[in-house]
Amino acid sequence: MNNEAKDSSGAIAKLQAAYGSPSQEAFGSAVFVEQLSAADGLEQAALEKYRYFIGDLWERYGEDAWMGPWKEVYERPNGADHAIVAELNGIGDQDAALSAPMILDVDPDALSAVFDAPVITDVRVYTLGDGAAMSGLLIAAWNFKVKEATLLVFLMD
Repeated sequence: MNNEAKDSSGAIAKLQAAYGSPSQEAFGSAVFVEQLSAADGLEQAALEKYRYFIGDLWERYGEDAWMGPWKEVYERPNGADHAIVAELNGIGDQDAALSAPMILDVDPDALSAVFDAPVITDVRVYTLGDGAAMSGLLIAAWNFKVKEATLLVFLMD
């Protein structure tokens, strides 16, 4: 394993320690890592992990409920500073602005270690929820060096 891969896996382990390992809890947060050949598949990977995280509740309440709030609220511009804390604080979408502080309260250093790494070339943030009581964010990033996506799902009531 090269040094960049070691650094990446260590940062992801800290992110998972703070926000949770992959799960189907449908509440709280979880971090997923998935091999992805190119950044253009990032949104599809985000949707798949969102659906996985929701688990059985996806079918119980229906796709329309879970996809109603789904929208991209931020995409890091090419050449922009890698500053996930400032980026989350600066999102103008009202629903996202309510969830961002809760994510940042957990472990902003772990967020920065993963999402601000120089090998991250694409970061997107989506709103999610059930259209009623549950709301949150999904942060998706693509690491071009190891060709993998890191996805943080955060859903609260």
